[in-house]
Amino acid sequence: MILLALGQLRRRPAAFAGLAAALFLALATLTLFGSLLAADITTPEGRDTADGPGLAVIAGAFGEIAVLVAFFVVVNALGFALRRQQRELALLRTIAATPRQVRRLIRGQVTVTTLVMALPAWAAGAAAGRGMLAELRRRGMAAQGVRVPATPVPMLVALAVTLAVGLAASAVAARRTTRTAPAAALTASATEHGRTGAPRLLAAPAVLAGGGLLLRLAATRPAGQVDKAGQAALLGALVLLVATALAGPFAARVLAALLGTPIRTLAPGAGWLADANLRGYARRLSSAVVPVALLVGLSGTMLTMTRTAEHAVGAAASGVTSDTDVWLRRTELAMLVCFAAVSTVNTLVAVTAERRRECALLRLTGATRGQLLRMLTVEAALTAAVGVLLGAAVAGAAASAFSTAVTGSPMPDLPVTDCWWIGAGAVALTVPAVVATGLWAVRGPATELVGAGGD
Repeated sequence: MILLALGQLRRRPAAFAGLAAALFLALATLTLFGSLLAADITTPEGRDTADGPGLAVIAGAFGEIAVLVAFFVVVNALGFALRRQQRELALLRTIAATPRQVRRLIRGQVTVTTLVMALPAWAAGAAAGRGMLAELRRRGMAAQGVRVPATPVPMLVALAVTLAVGLAASAVAARRTTRTAPAAALTASATEHGRTGAPRLLAAPAVLAGGGLLLRLAATRPAGQVDKAGQAALLGALVLLVATALAGPFAARVLAALLGTPIRTLAPGAGWLADANLRGYARRLSSAVVPVALLVGLSGTMLTMTRTAEHAVGAAASGVTSDTDVWLRRTELAMLVCFAAVSTVNTLVAVTAERRRECALLRLTGATRGQLLRMLTVEAALTAAVGVLLGAAVAGAAASAFSTAVTGSPMPDLPVTDCWWIGAGAVALTVPAVVATGLWAVRGPATELVGAGGD
């Protein structure tokens, strides 16, 4: 199966680019925080002379969030990689390959991709770990004598954890591929069919309730436990984003219907077609919206909590402690934004590339390339708007819980300018990614693309 997995990677390298980027980030991030943990373990005498929570706490807290977000992003990236191979996997099953063998092939693809990305990710993670440790020493959060040890253990542990995350993600992503009948997969068209499954509909409110409980836990933390309140609020935001993904088709359809009315008025041609596409393909819209909501929700939550904490502890805490807390939160924010940005771009490119056959069919019915690009641009704007609204709702709930714990008021200190930048960043990622891929999707002879299934 490894040789077959290598063959698929060589044949379709672009299909695995998003997965490779997600695994690279996971490996590099875990190597970074593993290096910090190794530095703390090998120099225990420096713990008493440092201010702040300590290297082990920082590495543990950041690593925990990194694993959760990496799993979310890898599942998403792997799902699209498998969709690009849908016909090939179906052909394997028609010639007697069993679902178990297909799952082994998918695990082989994940393993090979992880191993290919290991060396550059280790190098990037080790360099980032040394840089972060130097900054922590400068801020007094690590003793001057603490150094990253020359041992491969953090890298090997990072590889093992990333492989575990990737293999768990492959089990989730492979379910739909192996459950679909081979004949149905071979004849699958671009038309969505079927309804959202009952387990998914039942899981969405249950996960939503779990996110609510985490936010309640964050809101009831004592005012002195700012870090614990922040971690609970951030985990609550992640769980709410999972609930958003589960309820995505329904939520995306409702918001698209509300936003589509003014779009149809402002752009009668492209706007009408874009609105019809988004509402008619709710699952596809949900796939594109959820990463945007992840980006906006996590960024908004972190920035609002940071601003609220700055104002809450500014009068009582020393300048060093306050500045350090803010720096740590911004570092965590940068890590989360990297994961969310990779997921957003990968999803939007994959979703748009899958529509090549659809664009060819529209061209055969008389649509011009310019009209199709205008339609895709309007769709991208609507997708960004829906994702921003969903992400803002999650960020607002999480920041309100954090503010209740820290200040006693459910109204957080909102960084208005930063929030505008988050929205602008979501649009700047969404629209160019869709339009750039759309330029490729509308190229080529339409008749050949329709006959070849868009490949």
